[in-house]
Amino acid sequence: MSNKKIEYVIRIGTYDRYRHLHIKEKGKIVFFRVQYETKIADKWYPVVRYDTSHGFAHRDIINKKGNIKKTPLFNQDYNDALTFAENDLKSNWEYYKKRFLEEEL
Repeated sequence: MSNKKIEYVIRIGTYDRYRHLHIKEKGKIVFFRVQYETKIADKWYPVVRYDTSHGFAHRDIINKKGNIKKTPLFNQDYNDALTFAENDLKSNWEYYKKRFLEEEL
């Protein structure tokens, strides 16, 4: 059985988008990366990203300079972690955007 890769981007605001990538094998998520991005002066900036790129599910909060604050997720089942990440970004993107825009550098 081969891996199934799903990837898409959806607009969630006038200058905001949600990027999604996950790989599923035998009904289980084996890798994911979901990210909220905002557009400022014709450039897309990553604001919050959830992924499994370091071998564990975690959230990265990114500032305008590109500095990252990494927080591990307690739930290491990737299916559940992906569901949590999707819900968080789609429900709280406006909060994350406000925080990103107001943050002092």
